[in-house]
Formats: sequence, structure tokens, C-alpha cells
Amino acid sequence: QVQLVESGGGLVQPGGSLRLSCVGSGFTFSGYPMLWYRQAPGKEREWVATVYKSETTGYARFAKGRFTISRDNFENTVYLQMNNLVPEDTAVYYCNTVITSSANTDSYWGRGTQVTVAS
Repeated sequence: QVQLVESGGGLVQPGGSLRLSCVGSGFTFSGYPMLWYRQAPGKEREWVATVYKSETTGYARFAKGRFTISRDNFENTVYLQMNNLVPEDTAVYYCNTVITSSANTDSYWGRGTQVTVAS
């Protein structure tokens, strides 16, 4: 059973930092890409960053220079380091992976962790 569990969210002041974590289980973690998305109230879910199994990364424009995605395959964990946070970063942050087998392509999501940037 594939599971993704996020943690590390909370309240932080503008200009502060947070590091989110997502632990995966039920699949070969090292073999698949890991992604972060976020969703603010009343808005659509948007992509934040991806780290591929090769550890190559990609970022949304708003995340470049401020956010860093990384993975630790020994711990089955993907991280999102967020620096210089602004109120517009307030959202629920979700971990995601896409797993392709011989007959299926499935997308899996965690339940999310709340990030609130406010003074």
C-alpha cells in the first residue's frame, strides 16, 4: 500500500524558513520521481518542485532561488527547504509521486501539511 506522509509545516514569520519532509512507503522510493505541490484557499493546486530518481531537479518560477527540493533514498524521504518565506507562500503543501507499471500509471498524494506565513 503506497503511502506518503508529510510533516514540518507550521507558522513562520515573513522572511523565515521551514523544511518540509515527506516519508514514502509501500513502493521502491529510489526508483520514482518525487514532487511537491501546494494549494492555497480558493485557488487551484500548483506545482512547486520535482526531484527525479537521478536527483535532477526542477522548480516552479516562484520557487527558484528560495526553495530547494532534495531526497534521501536511504530514509525514503523527500524534503522541501523553503527560505525567505512570504505570506503568499501560505498553503497546504502536498507530496506526490507517479508510479508506472507494465499496465498502470498511478499518481499518489499525501494528506498535506499546512504552512502559514504571517507576523
